[in-house]
Parts: sequence; structure tokens; C-alpha cells
Amino acid sequence: DNQYIAYVAYPLDLFEEGSVTNLFTSIVGNVFGFKALRALRLEDLRVPLAYVKTFQGPPHGIEVERDKLNKYGRGYLGCTIKPKLGLSAKNYGRAVYECLRGGLDFTKDDENVNSQPFMRWSDRFLFVAEAL
Repeated sequence: DNQYIAYVAYPLDLFEEGSVTNLFTSIVGNVFGFKALRALRLEDLRVPLAYVKTFQGPPHGIEVERDKLNKYGRGYLGCTIKPKLGLSAKNYGRAVYECLRGGLDFTKDDENVNSQPFMRWSDRFLFVAEAL
């Protein structure tokens, strides 16, 4: 069947304290990005307690978020706006509008979209605010 189990360990010094984004980008993003691996499944993830203690936790609970959005009794549905490159700030705002109008609860920026010359954060913010 050519199935194998591999155990991978990383030293904690490779990870930024309290950063879920850094943890999962490093582990899942890098490992799952190997093109030579056609079928890969993460079976288990063990995080040392010393690292877990570096996370402060959310500033408030899910109840506060549900009250803000007036959404109860179900999970939230959201998406990441794609493509991350080549989309103007105006078209990005339009995509947000269409996603929310279509029933999504939220959208988010792709992790690599910051404030590049083709789509500055301040411009994107204005068009998204207009979409809301």
C-alpha cells in the first residue's frame, strides 16, 4: 500500500511565542507544501505545555462574538478572498460585499496580503468599509 507513518519533531526555538499563525504555517504549510508528497494527512499534533502557556487566549469568549454578529445556534461561515495577487482594492471590496451578501458571516485577507503597491491596506480598508 506504500503507506507510512512519520514522526516529525521541531525545537521550540523555531516558533514565535503565542503565535498560532506561526505554528501552523510552519508545520502544516511547509510540510503539506512538499509537491513530492501526493497524499499526506496530519494524524496528531502534540504541543509542549511550555509552548501552550505562551498563548494568552482570546480577549473574550464566543458569546461576545455571537452577540456582536447576532448569530446564534450555528457555526460561522467565512472565506479567504482569492486571488491574493492582482486584485485591486476596489475589486477586493466588491468581493467582500458579494461574499457577505451571499450569506457568509466573515471574510479574511490571505495571510500574504499586507500592503503591497497594487493593493494598499488603507485603500482596501476603505473599500471593505464601504462594502459593509
